[in-house]
Amino acid sequence: MTSGFAPPATAAMMVPADSVARMGRILEPAEWAAAGIPLLRNPREVVTGLHARHRPGPTTAAVAVINAEGRLTASASFTQRDDAPDGWRYRNALLAQLRLVIPHDLRRRAPVHTAVLLYCREGEPRWTETDGAWMWGLRDACTLHGLRCGAYITLTRGGWQVLGEGRGGRRPFSGMRAEPAQDGLTADAVTADPVNGNGTAARSGAPTRSGVGAAVALRHAAAR
Repeated sequence: MTSGFAPPATAAMMVPADSVARMGRILEPAEWAAAGIPLLRNPREVVTGLHARHRPGPTTAAVAVINAEGRLTASASFTQRDDAPDGWRYRNALLAQLRLVIPHDLRRRAPVHTAVLLYCREGEPRWTETDGAWMWGLRDACTLHGLRCGAYITLTRGGWQVLGEGRGGRRPFSGMRAEPAQDGLTADAVTADPVNGNGTAARSGAPTRSGVGAAVALRHAAAR
């Protein structure tokens, strides 16, 4: 004989399907550490260079492409809300920007370029689900564009932190005024429209500071 009451729903049944899918597109710190991400030669210089060029604010992502010699080849920045972290959405945004600034390396037997991501956000520098989604997105975007997946860096009010490496610093930090260029170099950068997310190439006539000391003007490749 039944009492007429439905059995209590389990926690798994109460979780929306889209939330379950999004959780599957997040890399935990242990997974990221096991991925064999190459170490940056000079992370402070990379962070300082990207901060000077793109002046990131909260929810701004700046992706940099580094060649086999460790020199900056191209970079792009765009804004991305993180209210519902989703690695798939982040992957698509990163891939769109990479296609704007550098041709793919899919025909090569091994990647010759490495992509590094700097994400400016609020909160503590320790790992969050948003960071895990960006890690997943960066790794997948690199695979689809024929690049080596590089470091993931957070920029908060407390400074910058290379997650998974334990390296960081207090300057630059979120909200800090970008330092003026010192080396007289010029470089191509892409800044996406924060409304529609479409990247547009911008070659500045004023000197900009290279993240890793590139000494040549960078070439812009149109998206395919």
